[in-house]
Amino acid sequence: MLIEQLTITTTPKYNFPQPTIDASLPQRLIELSIHSLKHVQNQSSQLNQQIFQQDNNLEEQIPTTRIELQPISLKPRPEETVVAAVDTSSIKIGETSKGIVIAVRGASVWKQKRNYRYLRLGPFIFHITEENKKEVYNALQRAYFNSPHEHNRQSSPSLFQMPMRIASLLERWLQVMLSRTVTNGLILFDGSLTSGIAGTPTQRMKEILDNARKKGNVVLAFSKMTSLRFNGYLVTDVLLGYKPPYLFEIAGLKPKPPIVLLGDVYVARLTKGNYAFRLDIDKEVSLDRKIEPVEKLLGNDLFSQSYPETLRLAHIFCTFTANEVIAIQHFIAHKYNLKIINRPDMHRLLFGPFGKGESRS
Repeated sequence: MLIEQLTITTTPKYNFPQPTIDASLPQRLIELSIHSLKHVQNQSSQLNQQIFQQDNNLEEQIPTTRIELQPISLKPRPEETVVAAVDTSSIKIGETSKGIVIAVRGASVWKQKRNYRYLRLGPFIFHITEENKKEVYNALQRAYFNSPHEHNRQSSPSLFQMPMRIASLLERWLQVMLSRTVTNGLILFDGSLTSGIAGTPTQRMKEILDNARKKGNVVLAFSKMTSLRFNGYLVTDVLLGYKPPYLFEIAGLKPKPPIVLLGDVYVARLTKGNYAFRLDIDKEVSLDRKIEPVEKLLGNDLFSQSYPETLRLAHIFCTFTANEVIAIQHFIAHKYNLKIINRPDMHRLLFGPFGKGESRS
């Protein structure tokens, strides 16, 4: 088995499975990164490393009414099929007197002919302030939507929301690129196919799924965490006395507007053990074709604890390590004369070992 890294340059052509990719969003990320960091020169920054993750507030608005407890048995289909996955991450590097310094990175991984290949974009480093957040976000929206009016429908997010929203824009762009370049394959998303709030516009998600369908692809979305419950229990904790791999369907979901379900929702238990995941399959895929893609995934990818290796690698390649954070801090200090300071944690100072600090879960 081979994992191959692709060398990326800041040119319009990227080494995705097929060429001719619109690189306006990554290019705009680089430009805005440099522009925002220039305004942080000679400022003090508080050391603060905080990873941001997508929340599950969408799921809280989707009551679970019933569950189909008759499992759908799966048999791996080994016929050659491309498997591609996307993930992004963001982290807060530190705080300045005016705002926050963040880093965003994305990764695409695809498996073909027993080889894994990956592409990483970033890290893109930003100094976000109350004064520039609207400018940064709107500029990225214009580069992403490529239309003068669509980005104006949503107001800019709060300062704390900016890392997740910028990462979300990069993730949508990577999803668009895979939906346009992969043919007759399986495209794996991290999260669900639920849309309808800022950061997950319904129309844009529909276009991504439509592009994927036109190229003969099927989108499968795996959620590492879910808040959907049945009889008081998380749906992923419902254990059926059947031998995996199997799916069982979660039926009767009725989200409250403006939330929209763009996929049919299942619980996937694909290997032995007690691990299961929420799995969304594109709702527009015909009923007789919904199970086949999961069986092809089983026949073409490796699995550990019911989770596909391609998606796991996408998460690993976009996540920031401690050494990378130190390197980013050194780069900012050297390039922009940013002084990193470590302000006292008042919770620890006042309450000692009983102080939890300011980190948010």
